[in-house]
Amino acid sequence: MLRALFIYLSHSKWAYRFITSFRLTRQAALRFIAGDKIEDAIAVICALNAKGIHATLDRLGESVTNQADAARAADDYVLALDEIAKSGARSNVSVKLTQLGLDVDYDFCLHNVRRVVERAKATGNFVRIDMEGTPHTDRTLAIFRVLHREFNNVGVVLQAYLYRTEQDLLALTTERARLRLCKGAYNEPPDKAFPRKDHVDANYIRLAQILLDRAQALPPADSGGRTPPMPAIATHDEKIVAAVKAYAAGKKIPREYFEFQMLYGIRRELQEQLAAEGYAVRVYVPYGMQWYPYYMRRLAERPANVWFFVSNLFKR
Repeated sequence: MLRALFIYLSHSKWAYRFITSFRLTRQAALRFIAGDKIEDAIAVICALNAKGIHATLDRLGESVTNQADAARAADDYVLALDEIAKSGARSNVSVKLTQLGLDVDYDFCLHNVRRVVERAKATGNFVRIDMEGTPHTDRTLAIFRVLHREFNNVGVVLQAYLYRTEQDLLALTTERARLRLCKGAYNEPPDKAFPRKDHVDANYIRLAQILLDRAQALPPADSGGRTPPMPAIATHDEKIVAAVKAYAAGKKIPREYFEFQMLYGIRRELQEQLAAEGYAVRVYVPYGMQWYPYYMRRLAERPANVWFFVSNLFKR
């Protein structure tokens, strides 16, 4: 119920106007967001790097409805990749296709994403395509596959709460796709997604095990020189983290062959603990002015953050 409410608020224009009118709302959001500018994000990433943690940079924004805004977002990602290279920060980038024009025109979006992937390749970096709601799943995977045939520095995200994900995972691992597995943060109907958290958790663990097994089973390199992709296990759930660690240890999968991914501002102590134990850890670092939808989804995912939000909302 609470999760559905915050997902609804993430799309609501009246809620956006009301909630952002409070002076300290943005200050509360900064718990999860690096700041407004790329310089803010680079500083946060360098601080994470100093603790042995890698990052993936996200320029906030989604659901763009015109070509000018989508092209500007692509420009910002090209700039971000240049700034990462200049700073020496250990970070790749994550992009949402609706921010790059997926709802405007498919070919225009593909052009924008290709620009970002090309710059990433030129700077020795990597682009992860985030997954959004199910109206965009097939088109997101289609664009990923086009780019993956051309580039070896692009990956995609799958969501464990969707019934279809097992089949997508099996197909994409055969294609040597670089996958991030997350639970999913959108409000999906029960005919498309597991409605119960315990079922989502169980499916996540099962899919994570399949992902680890299939990555391990691949030959050292294919005809194009692609090495086996590093699975990305994106979760803050300690029970799932423990299950993945135990499974990998039982299968003798080295810690450097997969990585845990988490969000900036959530479970920082767990991020640092895993890095200290020798696991690869990557933190998703968002920046920019369009923080409201992202913040609402973080509240939807983690009800423990709601009191923090409410207590700040009414401080004038």
